Amino acid sequence: MNTMNLVRAAAALLASGFGSGYARIAPGTCGSVAALFVWWLLYLVVPVGFGVSSFVLLAVATVVGLMAVAGVVGLSSATNDPQWIVIDEWAGLYLALFGLSPVEWRWVVVAFVLFRVLDAVKIGPVGWAESLPGAWGIMADDLVAGALAALVLWGLRVVL
Repeated sequence: MNTMNLVRAAAALLASGFGSGYARIAPGTCGSVAALFVWWLLYLVVPVGFGVSSFVLLAVATVVGLMAVAGVVGLSSATNDPQWIVIDEWAGLYLALFGLSPVEWRWVVVAFVLFRVLDAVKIGPVGWAESLPGAWGIMADDLVAGALAALVLWGLRVVL
């Protein structure tokens, strides 16, 4: 295997959320569940510094996701978002979960559901972000959905 094929294979592995995007049914949801599992494992490994670790996880998923998606779909202006690419779901979910810990499992469930609904429905700014070209559009709609889910969750936690 030459170097270019190795780079493309690595990019595909990352873009697919370590293979979670290849699920036959609901790959975005399966990718989000895999991301949630990684987030939960991080909490088990680093419970004391989980807030900082969670932020690092979000940043890494976003930056690595952008590079991996660009490596897979290229830097074209195409807005096609293949279903098997789920690293964008990972980054968006990490944004939706930001500030939570697995101990708050009810809020984690609410954040997960809010994120998945906003990502699927693509209302307002989520739909606009999806129209950005190439890797930016693939990643941006999920990040916006994650940010909106986090804002709604924050509002619900203040009220309730």
